[in-house]
Amino acid sequence: MEATSVIGALGALAQEHRLALFRQLVQAGDKGMAAGSIAEALCIPNSSLSFHLAQLRSAGLILQERQHRSLIYRANYPAMNALLAYLTENCCAGAACGADVECEPQAQERKSA
Repeated sequence: MEATSVIGALGALAQEHRLALFRQLVQAGDKGMAAGSIAEALCIPNSSLSFHLAQLRSAGLILQERQHRSLIYRANYPAMNALLAYLTENCCAGAACGADVECEPQAQERKSA
């Protein structure tokens, strides 16, 4: 993933409603959610929801599919995983990291004058 794509994705997520919307779609799984269901679940007016969905789509974080008369939105899991991989690349200076392991920066030697 390129830095410009990462910046776009993080910028799209750096807003309360869009972050909640993305998390809702991640939780919904592959079946996704219709726009009306998203608006209802998050208590976001349809006009605002359309704007937030467009921002997340533009960043490549969500996918849209028409099913009959409804638009179904899904999290773009490959894009999400690429973003996470970019953010955690070379984590912990190459040491094994896990949820229960804290990454500590290596102590830097102080040079005397």
